[in-house]
Amino acid sequence: MTKTAWVFPGQGSQTLGMGKDLLDIPSVQEKFAQAEAILGWSVSEICQNEEAKLSQTLYTQPCLYVVESILADLIRERGQQPDLVAGHSLGEYVALYVAGVFEWSVGLELVKRRAELMDSAAGGLMAAMINFDREKLEAIIAQTPDVVLANDNSPVQVVISGTPEAVQTVMTQVKAKRALPLKVSGAFHSHLMAAAAAEFQDILESIEFQTATVPVLSNVEPEPAVDAQILKQRLTQQMTGSVRWREISLALPAQGIEKVVEIGPGNVLTGLIKRTIADLILTNVRNAAELPN
Repeated sequence: MTKTAWVFPGQGSQTLGMGKDLLDIPSVQEKFAQAEAILGWSVSEICQNEEAKLSQTLYTQPCLYVVESILADLIRERGQQPDLVAGHSLGEYVALYVAGVFEWSVGLELVKRRAELMDSAAGGLMAAMINFDREKLEAIIAQTPDVVLANDNSPVQVVISGTPEAVQTVMTQVKAKRALPLKVSGAFHSHLMAAAAAEFQDILESIEFQTATVPVLSNVEPEPAVDAQILKQRLTQQMTGSVRWREISLALPAQGIEKVVEIGPGNVLTGLIKRTIADLILTNVRNAAELPN
């Protein structure tokens, strides 16, 4: 059997119309109704008709969690299971749900609170940088207070996060093929999220995590783990810690993974993995049409 990892994208991968072709499936209609009861608004309505809202953290994160988890459940209904899971930022919550660490509704409640807290933590800036001198970037970040490497996505793509002044300083001092500010409400995955992270940690501590049924590669620690306490501890650090996706990609073949299935809209993660590691089979399940037979 081909050893397979399932990976789940995070904020930025959302697309208007995502999940639309799932609405004809009765079990999915039930899930969407359950989500509306928890959130107080309709995921399908936002995903189909409200592009501006879909790009707001408050709505983006729950919408992605719902659509990605439904796709994963439909794949499992067709008899497939992952040997390992990982998710990028918000996607880690879907990975933990798929690994049986918490119930679906508990995961959605957590994502709802996370989105609310992150949405309210305004005042920072994030910027993506593509094709740059990594050594120079790391040196400039080390010399510049209030900016961090937030997402280490691939050897040629990173996201920096911090105060607007500090992020602009790095962008002017490090030559990159492309450097562009991201449309997000705050400096995610940086120390500027500390107050939101502290409030979220209190919420996390009240939730009982279960031992994972398959190993999880966490954003802040790309070492496979199934232990409930370790996975919770890593999640508590996630809001202020870096997303170490490049290292997650490198860990896949080391864990014997031969195939990666990205579950969710777009193909961001398979693209990043392809730039980091050769010789893995990469596939995508973005919608109902791409579900296995």
